[in-house]
Amino acid sequence: MKLFKLKKKEEREVRRIVEYLVSGGAFFWSGYIVLLAMNWWLGVEYLWLSTSVSYIVGWVVNYILQRYWVFDNPKLAKHQTEVTERYIFISFVNLFLNFAIIEIWVKQGFYLELAPFVASIFFTAWNYFWYKFWVFPERFPRNRANKTRKQTVKKKRSKK
Repeated sequence: MKLFKLKKKEEREVRRIVEYLVSGGAFFWSGYIVLLAMNWWLGVEYLWLSTSVSYIVGWVVNYILQRYWVFDNPKLAKHQTEVTERYIFISFVNLFLNFAIIEIWVKQGFYLELAPFVASIFFTAWNYFWYKFWVFPERFPRNRANKTRKQTVKKKRSKK
């Protein structure tokens, strides 16, 4: 017996959110392990370097899971370049935000090991919004150049 009766669209969205959280967990844990490994075992003294490398590792894992599992949409294949460019753009924004959150956290005297957990709380909501509505949208706006061309062709045909 189900506690809630969901419509197909709602059920799909709940499934997407669960997949998103699993993918985010993979992003977080892969990056977290690299961050600690670089600081503890490899002795990297530059926080910016270990944060950046750990972010890139998590980024690759996350892109693959988000694009091909969570927001898997056959229509996105036609926009692969645009999707990738958007993902890279938001990722650079996130990289600087992540560094700022971790840097501020550590400078306030808190443990480095806890900083990624704090950052992940923010990024969970922030990224879902951007991924769903901008990076991996259900529908891409039509290319204006193509739309204008089609309208011109239609007008010429209607005049004949």
